[in-house]
Amino acid sequence: MNFDLTEERQMLQDTLRRFLRDRYDTETRNKILASDTGMSADIWNELAELGVIGALFTEEQGGFGGKGFDIAVVFEELGRAGVVEPFLDTAVLAGGLVADLGTDDQLGLIEEIIGGTVQLAFAHGEANSRYDLTRVNTSATEKGDEIVISGRKSVVVNAENADHLVVSARESGDQWDAEGISLFLVPKDAKGLTVQGYALLAGGRAAEVTFDDVTVPASARLGAAGKAFDAIETRTAYANVASTAETLGAMETACTLTKDYMLQRKQFGRPIATFQALAHRFSDLLIEMEQARSAVILAAGHLHADRKERELNISATKNLIGRVGRLVGEESIQLHGGIAMTQEYELAHIAKRIVMADHRFGDVDHHLERFIALSAA
Repeated sequence: MNFDLTEERQMLQDTLRRFLRDRYDTETRNKILASDTGMSADIWNELAELGVIGALFTEEQGGFGGKGFDIAVVFEELGRAGVVEPFLDTAVLAGGLVADLGTDDQLGLIEEIIGGTVQLAFAHGEANSRYDLTRVNTSATEKGDEIVISGRKSVVVNAENADHLVVSARESGDQWDAEGISLFLVPKDAKGLTVQGYALLAGGRAAEVTFDDVTVPASARLGAAGKAFDAIETRTAYANVASTAETLGAMETACTLTKDYMLQRKQFGRPIATFQALAHRFSDLLIEMEQARSAVILAAGHLHADRKERELNISATKNLIGRVGRLVGEESIQLHGGIAMTQEYELAHIAKRIVMADHRFGDVDHHLERFIALSAA
């Protein structure tokens, strides 16, 4: 089987890698992280002009990609450079849900998202939900031609910069039921909506979002009432492909930095890369990296398969990437010594990104249990 990129994807990868190599160094990122927004509007607009956001949507949705391998190509490069701008949250998650479920009027947002003029955030997780996608306590009550939303969402990435929030709320059923969950497109300036933001350890910003009787028209609903869970689960699968590809790119950077350091750092008159014990440890990392790449390819290739096959491959990949990522992060830091912990050195940020990625959309233990449950079903 041929796993080489198509000509179009190779051009996308080359263009994105060249741009990020020239424009996104450690000093630039540290300035972005220290800013109030936690992102660079200039970088966002320039990447939108390059077509990066368009590559995350299908032609029918107004883009030119949108398949598993398109997403993997883009996010591997974003991970390689340690990009903190919220492409996953605006395009893959919230934007993807609008594209999947939106009415003709709502779909008008997609063109603006692809053009880089509108940002979104997906407000789904709650304080007690952990990794369970069905646990939604935020309520949506229909009153005539309006919907009143009440509740609180936790760790909503990009909420401060978003123009609109895609909000999950329960219209019927128990807090654990898949049935009864709806999605709503809520403007950020809606009355009763408050956002309390904070910086994330791995870069970017998130917020606690409170809905105090936020009233929106019934036309703000995305899709049918109470039937949003399947779309949420599907888009979370897309997000996991993006996240694992991003982590793979970050691991490649960690390994490259480690190799360069081992070739430059000398002890007893020769590079430490020539010491057999260290060489064996680094070789083990490269072997694990190949397995990680195979897993990402497997997840991307099964993104459009039936639900069980798709979710089995997603959970297997998340579990493996989490385990390999922790190994690469720890070994890279140890092989570097103290320099790896300084904020001015690239590995400090990359290692945090690798480790923290395991805690979004389910960690290794969650996905191991989920894989077992799916296999037995």
